[in-house]
Amino acid sequence: MCGIAGVISATPINETTLRQRLKAMSAAIRHRGPDGEDLYIAISASHPIGLVHRRLAITDPRPAAAQPMSCLGRYHIVHNGELYNHCELREELQRQGYRFQTASDTEVLAMAWDAWGPSCLDRFDGMFAFALWDGQEQTLWCARDRFGEKPFFFHYKESSRQLSFASEMKALWAAGIQRIPKEAFFLHFLTLGLTAHPELPTLTFWEDILQLPPAHLLQFRPSERSLRLERYWDLDKEGCSDLDIATAVDTIREQLTDSMRLRMRTDAPIGIALSGGLDSSLLAAIGQEARLPSFSAVFPGFAKDESLAITDRAGLFRTTPHHVAPNASGLLEDIRTIAWHQEEPFGSAGIYAQFCVHRLARQQGVKVIIDGQGADEVFAGYPRYSHWYLQEEYASRHFLWAEQAAKRLRGHGFLPAWGWQHRLAAFMPATIASRLESRARHRHLSNTDIAPAFRDRASGAGFIQKPVIRKLNDILYHDACGGPLAELLRYADRNAMSHGLELRLPYLQHKLVASAFSLPSNYKFREGFTKWILRQAFQQPLGEKIAWQPGKTGFEPPQRAWMRAPQVAAAIRKGQTKLVDAGMLSPKVLKRPVQASAAYALDNRDWRYWTASLFL
Repeated sequence: MCGIAGVISATPINETTLRQRLKAMSAAIRHRGPDGEDLYIAISASHPIGLVHRRLAITDPRPAAAQPMSCLGRYHIVHNGELYNHCELREELQRQGYRFQTASDTEVLAMAWDAWGPSCLDRFDGMFAFALWDGQEQTLWCARDRFGEKPFFFHYKESSRQLSFASEMKALWAAGIQRIPKEAFFLHFLTLGLTAHPELPTLTFWEDILQLPPAHLLQFRPSERSLRLERYWDLDKEGCSDLDIATAVDTIREQLTDSMRLRMRTDAPIGIALSGGLDSSLLAAIGQEARLPSFSAVFPGFAKDESLAITDRAGLFRTTPHHVAPNASGLLEDIRTIAWHQEEPFGSAGIYAQFCVHRLARQQGVKVIIDGQGADEVFAGYPRYSHWYLQEEYASRHFLWAEQAAKRLRGHGFLPAWGWQHRLAAFMPATIASRLESRARHRHLSNTDIAPAFRDRASGAGFIQKPVIRKLNDILYHDACGGPLAELLRYADRNAMSHGLELRLPYLQHKLVASAFSLPSNYKFREGFTKWILRQAFQQPLGEKIAWQPGKTGFEPPQRAWMRAPQVAAAIRKGQTKLVDAGMLSPKVLKRPVQASAAYALDNRDWRYWTASLFL
């Protein structure tokens, strides 16, 4: 886990100028790699190139494993992330005659590229973003992991055929690239909380700065005028496994246990983020023999505080518990630091609670932390997925089964709503998608806080689209592959790296995810429970009380109470004023009281106004 950056150009760059630019980029992302820094610079008449690496020493911390790394006299590579199966890949490559100088996963990556070319990506179990210069082919290859756990941003100047890239946008700004807000993105965030374009995943909140989408490969030859981006992996949401229930349960148990085993492979101190929910409890149960320290956020006095459950889990699974209690004054103190690290607006205060947990872990000497993100999107854990499952059953005309399932889900607290409208929607998915788009467009257009001139010039651009959902896997695919999960992964990466901490997510092992998607929906929803197959697979180490606990408590802080704190409300008002001065909000917004809202409320507008103002 590190920070990377680089510049490659088809036109000359003075070596001193290039070195200064690279050093500025490196300084901007120092937090991602506080353990070391190095550069690679090669100046030629045709294509000067420079690579930057900031090191967070996790795997093989010896100096020999530092980057930029040169291999076989041909490749120069900078790599951010971890290949969890690097030991197994190393053994396979050694059998082919490759010899290694380090125990690092980066050297394995370079050798794998030499052995198998871009198809090596299919063999990687990991989170990664890397740039590899092939001196023989005069080609730069860049890739990002399947779900986008690790970031990769770039800027391409076509006139000089100059490509700049970095783990974070602040490195590109440090290199002299202008920081210009993309107004359409800010408008749709202010009105709807959108943080991604549904059809253009390369877009960011900033003009001329793009991101490499998850599961994509970028190829750049300085001798050519264009970049090539291609998808190297996709999740199959159409296939259906014929595994019987017992075999499917065994498969999920084995795959998740192996994923956890590989993600606990490290040369650095490791811990686990623990809440009172199923997902982190399950990981703590799998890893209990290691007696990992656990790190949690608690909110005394808040209705959704999980202190008692967290204490119970910590004792059951033999962790050493550490707690932090985020509050309104701390939020006010840290909000600008969080914004600096995030680089793009964020939709709720949940990000602050996670920031505090990661800071606590680093303060306790931990450099790697296990987290349960991804389980809900993969195994259908959110209650809002229940009606999509029931509609799939209705569309298949399993009416009696669906009504029985609805009754059980409601009884266990997993079905917020199920009325005739949901039943009817099962037979008209395209119409429903169109109506949901219309509702979103109405909310977008009816927000009278927005300055009319700003709306007129920044509306449109295709941001408002809703997927057609014909079955449960459709919504899970949307959410897991570039939808809401991508936003959560962005928050998690920046929060962890702001403290020099590596985050590992066992539920996002790609073979496990593929297995989960191949299973029938009634393996995920069964007996009135969401994530049924996970509960069934791990009920023994969890115990029945935890495995079959009803309802779901999300990782939610008391945002409404925080927003009502006078100093926070004053800061929100100051942010609104800033947006008014920028021509984004109408002055009349300043005449109404600040509206405090829960973290995941649909109309969270005043929180969004505040956070958006931090980026102008």
